[in-house]
Amino acid sequence: MIIERTQTEIIFRLPKNVNIDDLQDLTDLFEYKEITKISKATQKDVDSLVKEIKKGRWEKTKQLLN
Repeated sequence: MIIERTQTEIIFRLPKNVNIDDLQDLTDLFEYKEITKISKATQKDVDSLVKEIKKGRWEKTKQLLN
């Protein structure tokens, strides 16, 4: 593996036999870190949003089951 830094980017060079799914997981992690570093959301905000989403999902599921 080779890691190269240029003025505008960082380049990872990996052998072609590296598992592509592992690379996608790593890419997702980097993307998550980039997005969340500018977020002003608190853990309380996140918990509230998750609760709201789960409630809406359960209501839709109940309607589908009836």
